[in-house]
Amino acid sequence: MKTHLHSIALIATLGAASLGAQTAAYPAAPVAPAAPAAAPAKPTSFTEALTMGKVSVNARLRYEHIDQPTTRADALTVRTRLGYKTASYLGLQAFIEGENTTELVDQFRPGPNEPTNTTKSVVSDPEVTDVSQAWVGYTHDKTGLTTGRQKVILDNSRWVGDVGFRQSGQSFDSVFVKDNTVKDLSLTYGYVWNVKRWFADTATNPDFQSNSHIINAAYKVSDYGTLTGYGYLLDFEHGAPATALQSTNVTDNSSATYGASFVGAAPVTDTLKATYRAEYATQSDYGSNRNTYTADYYIAELGAALKSGYALKFGYEVLGQDGSTPDANKVIRTPIATQHAHNGWADVFLRTPDGGLVDSYVSVAVPLPGAVTLTTIYHRYQADVGGADFGDEIDVVAGYKVNKNLSLTAKTAFYNGAGDSKVAAASAAVKSDKTVYWLQADYAF
Repeated sequence: MKTHLHSIALIATLGAASLGAQTAAYPAAPVAPAAPAAAPAKPTSFTEALTMGKVSVNARLRYEHIDQPTTRADALTVRTRLGYKTASYLGLQAFIEGENTTELVDQFRPGPNEPTNTTKSVVSDPEVTDVSQAWVGYTHDKTGLTTGRQKVILDNSRWVGDVGFRQSGQSFDSVFVKDNTVKDLSLTYGYVWNVKRWFADTATNPDFQSNSHIINAAYKVSDYGTLTGYGYLLDFEHGAPATALQSTNVTDNSSATYGASFVGAAPVTDTLKATYRAEYATQSDYGSNRNTYTADYYIAELGAALKSGYALKFGYEVLGQDGSTPDANKVIRTPIATQHAHNGWADVFLRTPDGGLVDSYVSVAVPLPGAVTLTTIYHRYQADVGGADFGDEIDVVAGYKVNKNLSLTAKTAFYNGAGDSKVAAASAAVKSDKTVYWLQADYAF
């Protein structure tokens, strides 16, 4: 156990409350500078803009327990972030944020390539002190530009996300331009030269050096939905050893993904609405990727939600593979996504398994007394090609917002591995059972 004075002080503040564990909101750089923070008066100089800014503080205390057939983990970590955003002057604004993650109970492996504690399961929350964001932005009329280190989330984070569930998260050293000149149309372009990953930049788990282009256009067709088209051209410039998140090396995650989605909701009655999502994408090798492939991705979701908080949703998602024989080098990859938000919270499928992945799921949300929300999701997993059975999973989360600053969450994932003989050796992890529990408290202002 490693203890630091500032961590003890934070636990004294948060520990009185029950803990929890679902991703909570925290200050993040938008893909274009946000409106200036409220201030007693508008700054009349750069000096005033610097001094009339806003401080942000975010703290997260989390306990995570993992049980697997041959390994287990217990991790108690605390993550603190301190940021400062200047006021806007002549369209210019800046933000800087530092973060620290401290291990209080460290019975776990902080990364899939870590050579120590090989009897421990991986909890991807290493000790780190770093600059999580540092960007400068300029806004003119309805067009904004930010450059520097920033957190970016596009759509539902299936392709581009900030990995907000992990303590450190993911940031992009990049320049992003966002334009809203045309009514109901949002255009985003980004160039990324480095991806700061949540493992911390080490020899075994390096950041992704990048020469990548992010293109996204979203148009609100009507009150019933938004049509989005995108192109994500990812090129990673250096190799690295294989990990749970990549096949042979980093360069093999280089890919070109083009797709479109339609997402929305429509009223059925005064108290009931239908929700839906349809998306299709095609992905192929790009840039420094050493392989040749073209694979398809698609998802269909249909649900119903009541004003009282009850909700039901059915989904069918396919991360496809090129060819008829399971092959790790020819599957859909999502290397800069928020992967924890998709295909089960046990994180068994952070890398698409050989043969691709078919995820059939149903979720139910129920409001409980005391303003507690309970959500349960059932997943059934299969291979896209090869006929392998990847098992199933039940995820449950309960969240409670104490006040505008403090939120609590309890969360669990039960993955039942199939042990199917058709599962390729490179995807053997999906054969094993895995149970994870989280308790977490988030405080922000």
